[in-house]
Amino acid sequence: MRPRILLLTGAAAFIAAAPAGAATKTAVFAGGCFWSVEKFFEAKPGVVSAVSGYSGGTLRQPTYRNHPGHLEAVRVTYDPAKVSYAQLVDHFFHNIDPTDPKGQICDKGPSYRTAVFVATPEERRIAQQAKAGVAKELRAKVATEIRAAAPFWPAEAYHQDYAKKNPAAYERYRVGCGRDRWLGVVWGR
Repeated sequence: MRPRILLLTGAAAFIAAAPAGAATKTAVFAGGCFWSVEKFFEAKPGVVSAVSGYSGGTLRQPTYRNHPGHLEAVRVTYDPAKVSYAQLVDHFFHNIDPTDPKGQICDKGPSYRTAVFVATPEERRIAQQAKAGVAKELRAKVATEIRAAAPFWPAEAYHQDYAKKNPAAYERYRVGCGRDRWLGVVWGR
C-alpha cells in the first residue's frame, strides 16, 4: 500500500492508506455537525476517508470561529468499485433529518443546514432523484439543498476524527443532543 497525503490548511497533514493505483472519487455533504457526518461516513464500507470542513461560502480559509456563509461539511473520499455515489447520497439522507430547514437536531443556524454539493450533471441527477425519493418516503418536504460544488476548506486539526479522538466527549454531545432518538422518530427506527 502506498500512503496518500491530504494537505490541509494550517500545517496539518493527514495520511490515509490507499491501494497503489486505486482510483478514488470525492463527494461533499453538509449534514449539520461535521463530527457526526464524518463519523457515519467513516463507518460506510468503501469510504477511504472523511474530512471535516467548510463549503458553500465565499470566505477563503474559513475557521470554526469565522465561517460566514459556509456550511459545516464533510469531504468523503471513496472507492467507486466498492460504493457508488448513489449509495453515499442514500446513506447521507438516512443519517440526517432532511426535513429541517434550520439545521440538525440540536444544532441550529445557517452553518448547520443540510446540502449535497454536486460536481457533475450525473451527480445532480442522482442527488435530485434521491431527494425526491426521500420526500416520498417521509411524505414531507425535504429542506436539504442540492448545490453546485464549491471550494472545500478542511477544518482545524482538532475537529478531524473528533469522535475517535474524544469518544466520551462526542458521546455526551450525541446523547445530549438527542441525535439518535430524533433520527429514530424521523426514519421510524
